[in-house]
Amino acid sequence: MNLSPEHRIAGILAPLFALRTKQDLGVGDLAGLRELVEWAAETGFKLVQLLPINETGADNSPYMAVSSAAIEPSTLEITPDRVPGLTPEAFAETLTGVDVAKLRKGPVSYSQVKPLKLGLLRRAFENFSASDLARNTRRAKAFRQWVAAQAGWIEAYGLFRVLMDENGVNEQWDLWPENQRTHAAAQAWLEAQPAAVRKRIWKEARFYQWVQWVAFHQWEEAKLHAGQHGVALMGDVPFGVSYYSADVFAEPDLFDLQWSGGAPPEPAFVSDPFVVKWGQNWGVPLYQWARHRETGFRWWRQRVRLTRGMFHLFRIDHVLGFYRIYAFPWRPQENPHFANLSNEEARARAGGRLPRFFAHDDETEQHRALNRREGEEYLRALLEETGEHRLIGEDLGTVPPYVRPSLTSLGIAGFKIPIWEPKWDGWLIDGADYQRLSLATYATHDHEPLRARWDRLYHDTQAGKEPAAAAAWDQMVKLTAFAHLHMQNPQPWSDDLHRSLLLALFRSNSWIAVCMITDLFGATQRFNVPGAIAESNWSERLPCEVGKWRKRPELKALAGAIKELLKQTGR
Repeated sequence: MNLSPEHRIAGILAPLFALRTKQDLGVGDLAGLRELVEWAAETGFKLVQLLPINETGADNSPYMAVSSAAIEPSTLEITPDRVPGLTPEAFAETLTGVDVAKLRKGPVSYSQVKPLKLGLLRRAFENFSASDLARNTRRAKAFRQWVAAQAGWIEAYGLFRVLMDENGVNEQWDLWPENQRTHAAAQAWLEAQPAAVRKRIWKEARFYQWVQWVAFHQWEEAKLHAGQHGVALMGDVPFGVSYYSADVFAEPDLFDLQWSGGAPPEPAFVSDPFVVKWGQNWGVPLYQWARHRETGFRWWRQRVRLTRGMFHLFRIDHVLGFYRIYAFPWRPQENPHFANLSNEEARARAGGRLPRFFAHDDETEQHRALNRREGEEYLRALLEETGEHRLIGEDLGTVPPYVRPSLTSLGIAGFKIPIWEPKWDGWLIDGADYQRLSLATYATHDHEPLRARWDRLYHDTQAGKEPAAAAAWDQMVKLTAFAHLHMQNPQPWSDDLHRSLLLALFRSNSWIAVCMITDLFGATQRFNVPGAIAESNWSERLPCEVGKWRKRPELKALAGAIKELLKQTGR
């Protein structure tokens, strides 16, 4: 597999939860990924990009994981032949009374899917404990050796997960009893408990460690399977980690919990009044970079090494955060109280503070130089773990002028989204002029799909309301010009337009051209609306099982057309 920037490739971005298979349990899993990889290879794609796979909490956002290391159990393929200790009888008994057919329809119902899959894993662990662990079999030794190798995170994670359950399956550790709110405090509390309590809790902790052993092995096998088909797996490492995470629980000194990381207001996100006024308040804690430096960036290095074991390359979400990050002096749950306040009123309510950049703003040359120097220091630590050309930086949003030259100097590819790459005269830069060390795409998981954008623009041109109609027509003209088309008047979406836009992306000079799965299919489904709290976020699923993509006439024809486009453009 050639992953040098000298070799241009194309890929697909698909949220794992969105994939359907004939046998899934209501959420996309590794069986779906395996089928996607095989379809991608047949079609000519050399890369499959995923969203983060870390274990999620109550809001199910893959960007708000409860652990920077642990894998989300619902991603696993949980069948008797894929999970050690899961017998056909235990599998069937656990599914008794569950309307699996209903679970497979519509969006992901996490409140049902997560307990179901965890219940199956628990049955498997009971059998594994009674057979393998009791007799110290080869598999039991392998499990114990793996746990020992993961000592840097797995013990604290196991205790954190048990305490989540003990406190109503709630990861909000600041609502737990005070003597359980950090790993050190919880260990002291546990040591003071009766022997029976300690035994029960450590058995539960061992269960969650065992789930991670199964998860890591399944994901390592997925990477191997993809490589055997000539397809690279591209993972995703969020810049931040949840305030309510095993990481903060275990090592609070690595984090600044007084400020909540996010992003400043951006023109692209206008769906929420708070976001329009103040920006996005993600609620992730900031990093105590001085403390990370003292440890040799141990936490970050561990995070990258674990990801590297399951992916061939990966993207850092919000790589801008390494240079400077926008932060709020209040937690996200307080956002409604600030939505309609003036700056003066907000400052008074927040103890004299307002949202700002950390560690420095970009207002002076000295600050810009400091931000660049420190960002490069942190990123070099990651590059020492990944190797050359394995790290992609998501450099979207309000991008300081020094960031992209800095990434290039480090050998880190940044993003090229055509509609956000204007020339001096307002027209879009031609894809042929993109720098090679870049990833080109029309949309990420945070953006409306290409067709949804086009339909919206076309609607605005037909509504006849100025200046919206003129602005929409201007965008349509520029987007079609990027595809080397000359549109005389507004046209609705069509197969020819779709093919031309895909061709323009593949024809670009970028090292990697990625199509979000909805853009590839010309669909309008959206997986996330930033800043919005809605059940539709992170739960939308594709309408058709991956295994049927080869059979449906329209998808079969599309795959054939894409294969020709990839050949035509040398990808």
